[in-house]
Amino acid sequence: METSALSAFAHWESFYVIVGSSGGALTGLMFVVITLIADSKQPRTLKEINAFATPAVVHFSAVLLISAVLSAPWSDGRVAAYALGLSALAGIGYMIIVLRRMLQPTPYQKVFEDWAWHLVLPFLAYSTLLVAHLGLRHDHHWALYAIGGSALLLLFVGIHNAWDTVVYMVVSQRKES
Repeated sequence: METSALSAFAHWESFYVIVGSSGGALTGLMFVVITLIADSKQPRTLKEINAFATPAVVHFSAVLLISAVLSAPWSDGRVAAYALGLSALAGIGYMIIVLRRMLQPTPYQKVFEDWAWHLVLPFLAYSTLLVAHLGLRHDHHWALYAIGGSALLLLFVGIHNAWDTVVYMVVSQRKES
């Protein structure tokens, strides 16, 4: 008899401990990034921070939440699926807010890479999580891989975007000097 997706959660425990811990630690490091930005003389607006830095914290937090949901001792895997579905919908809703923020004019000129990393890839991750929640509700094992892939994609997007923010600030400060 095939094991249920719920019983397969235990096989993913180490994965989610690593991924969730990374998401939590990187959320804390974003505070350091914001402190660096605050010390910079580079002109910027709250619009830029909300469009580029805040989403990284949200993605790291989403990774932490996904990891917590899949590490909780659920008696019914459908409850975990619903929690992930709600998280996915919240993430998709947040990406609409990010799109609106990115469309607002700022001194920073957005390039293709900004649109891909700050909007398209996170939207793909949250959409995949939404589809995976449906698979998990019906006890499909592929859903666990889709959820893991979504969590990793959000983690990598957050890492890239945090790095991109720091590099931009360093280069901008050097140009000022």
